[in-house]
Amino acid sequence: MRQSLVVANWKMNGSLASNQALLDAIKQGCQDVSHVQISICPPAVYLAQVSQLLTGSAISWGAQNVSHEAGGAFTGEIAVSMLAELQCRYVIIGHSERRSLYAESDQVVAEKFARVRNAGLIPILCVGETLSERESNQTEAVVLRQLDAVLASEGIAGFHQAVIAYEPVWAIGTGKTASREQAQAVHAVIRQHLAKQDAAVAEKIQILYGGSVKANNATELFAMPDIDGGLIGGASLQAQEFLAICKAAR
Repeated sequence: MRQSLVVANWKMNGSLASNQALLDAIKQGCQDVSHVQISICPPAVYLAQVSQLLTGSAISWGAQNVSHEAGGAFTGEIAVSMLAELQCRYVIIGHSERRSLYAESDQVVAEKFARVRNAGLIPILCVGETLSERESNQTEAVVLRQLDAVLASEGIAGFHQAVIAYEPVWAIGTGKTASREQAQAVHAVIRQHLAKQDAAVAEKIQILYGGSVKANNATELFAMPDIDGGLIGGASLQAQEFLAICKAAR
């Protein structure tokens, strides 16, 4: 049976003081949350602080982004070797904000996925459709196109150590959330698509839902058979809200 995973994506939020207060509260509150993996993905400048605060706890940490290049003259970028040195477990790849605001193509996302996996870290591959794509019945085509870009590069073997996050773009930061039936339908399509190549990989892989997940909707979302947890944005900045979501995943 797949273990649930809840990942906090702090996006461009935080400070040294607020990070410590938030993590202290989460560490204290998660002691009674069993059988749920929890990971924190802060802005890159806070990874060293977060790693120090979480070392020795059951909570892992990861990065929100990485360069598809190994290193060199790429001002402002972060190499996967740097993330590995900070003992990151996860790296978020292909978030819709990276795709839309920074023009990351499916090919670049696939290259980042490979770079992360080859370094021994776990990529969290984000896929999802815009509102116009959903309204024109293109959800499945868009999600599978994004997935196939990685499959073409890495093959099904690339998903042995990976996580997928379905995040409908129209539900991210909008307060709108896909219904549990809408989310489950897409998660099932993703799992079935992988199963065509390797049923064991498809059964094992964690597929998270992201998109305005809150404590008041987490339980019904996580009850769906193919939803294995969440990639949590704004709600992860509030300790009690985030802990309630983690408990719902349990």
